Amino acid sequence: MVFKRLLGAIGVGGPSVDTILDGGAVVPGSTLTGRVMVRGGSMDVEITGIHLDFVARVEAEGHDSETDGQVAFHRVTVGGGFRLAEEQEFSVPFQVPVPWETPITEIYGQPLGIVLGVRTELAVAEAVDKGDLDPLLVRPLPVAEAVLEAFGQLGFGFKSADLELGRIGGTGQTLPFYQEIEMYPPERYAHAMREVEISLLASPGGLEVVLEADKPGGFLSSGHDVINRFFVSHQDVGQTDFNALVDSWVQQLAQRHGGHGGGFFGGGHGHHEHHEEERSGFGAGAMVAGVAAGVVGGLVMGEIIDEIGDAFEGDEE
Repeated sequence: MVFKRLLGAIGVGGPSVDTILDGGAVVPGSTLTGRVMVRGGSMDVEITGIHLDFVARVEAEGHDSETDGQVAFHRVTVGGGFRLAEEQEFSVPFQVPVPWETPITEIYGQPLGIVLGVRTELAVAEAVDKGDLDPLLVRPLPVAEAVLEAFGQLGFGFKSADLELGRIGGTGQTLPFYQEIEMYPPERYAHAMREVEISLLASPGGLEVVLEADKPGGFLSSGHDVINRFFVSHQDVGQTDFNALVDSWVQQLAQRHGGHGGGFFGGGHGHHEHHEEERSGFGAGAMVAGVAAGVVGGLVMGEIIDEIGDAFEGDEE
């Protein structure tokens, strides 16, 4: 028995865990449901806690390089406080809120190359086992989809998407990272900007849209970034001409020359906000139906699911 306890303490012959998520993709602000299946090992143990962590693969800017790593951004306890007998099977159903700022991983079913996961942590007496890791698929809210659809209707082409460690100054951001979706401008805006980076920050009231244009430099001058911040409510979907609205945003972005001034915010006049950290690069992604046609990055959902364990593997040590 002493040897059994020793093996259990180091994970040999201990309980195993398998988390099953219901349905397909969720939307920010909704509820993720599923169940945690726990199976006893070669001895009885006390399960003191079952925890779910939402984790993301996030890039961080350094002085001379860019690195990426795992960030846990939401933690919920879904069970615990029971004794698990040897080889006993136990099911723990759960309903977990999805944070409003959870980044999207797909649009119209097409993956963006963003890697999110739900990691199950099983606390057994004084030991902790990180256990299961499952892919988390997130589709945009209707208001976010309307904004992105409008960019596509205006001729913008999807380039890539990633998650950046840091905060966007002057916004209501709550997570330690933000998502960037990078697009190429149509020909009529190509003279004013080389690329547009879009960050979408959802909340119960609506959606903050942060736009950053990489503007081409003139003769003997370098290019520079211009940032604007806008807001739309969830109720605007179906009542607002998003094509005209987004076009007005892009026109303001194109007309700015890096100076301070009033910007559109919630239908009125807001103020220009700068990022607290420099924004940069994008990873590989798939072209989005409705935003632009075809496939760019070559990533498919099956590959993302197959590789999610590898994407987080180096951070599990």
